[in-house]
Amino acid sequence: MYTTLLQSLNRLHPRLFDFIQLTRLDRPIGVYLLLWPTLWALWVASKGTPDLKHLLIFVVGVTLMRAAGCVINDYADRNFDGDVARTRNRPLVSGKVTAREALILFAVLIGLSFVLVLFTNWLTIVFSIGGLALAACYPFMKRYTFYPQVVLGAAFSWGMPMAFTAVTGELPPPEAWLLYLANLLWTVGYDTYYAMTDREDDLKIGVKSTAILFGDADRVIILTLQGMALFCLALAGVRFGLGIYFLLGLLGAALCFTWEFWSTRERDPQKCFAAFLHNHWAGLSIFLGIVLDYAVRPVV
Repeated sequence: MYTTLLQSLNRLHPRLFDFIQLTRLDRPIGVYLLLWPTLWALWVASKGTPDLKHLLIFVVGVTLMRAAGCVINDYADRNFDGDVARTRNRPLVSGKVTAREALILFAVLIGLSFVLVLFTNWLTIVFSIGGLALAACYPFMKRYTFYPQVVLGAAFSWGMPMAFTAVTGELPPPEAWLLYLANLLWTVGYDTYYAMTDREDDLKIGVKSTAILFGDADRVIILTLQGMALFCLALAGVRFGLGIYFLLGLLGAALCFTWEFWSTRERDPQKCFAAFLHNHWAGLSIFLGIVLDYAVRPVV
């Protein structure tokens, strides 16, 4: 259905699909990985009953910001992507989209995202500036540090404190930052699987990543990061009064992480990429655990 919709949109203009590819709307995995943790925070901040306005703002906002992040990432990597097998056919590399068009599209997406934030409150607007800064600087980090995945984790997690400020109008409580830390650790883990896919090409062109930094210890470190993320989530769950269904959601995520560790034992690039994609199910498992935990509570 999703593919059919994109094909229908492409018929409206011959270049439309070039921009769809640039924003990765044809590959929604990034939306899912951004959306699940944002919804964790929104559900917890709303005590299981988020209002429709906030739900729409954050779902649409996540989609727009992920698209903007992809555009600025490809703009930053336009002189490198041609040397990487997986990315050499991207629109900016092939010339289907110009650098100027990419920057204009980035500005439009950021502008639309900011309009959405205006429907929240002043504190959320202030927090959104930090999210924009992280999203804009992440693509350039791989030139200067082996930890670009940490910056990505910070950016991918920023919707979580924003969900709390939007719902409560106050600074997020300490336990909300445990959720933030958990998602940051999780993101570093799954994006290292992603970086393992391109490790050989990245070594040739001088691009840095945690996959290169971790070396042969990559899978063990990823599993450790995932375990630490689950521990932080469990601590946050205790502080927020979450119960058995939340813990079952964490168990589902733990099973996902175990499968990923086992499936990548030979470090085959395609299996590493599949492990990256598989993290969508871990995020969904945790989200369903949170939703069920609030749903079965007796009405007071």
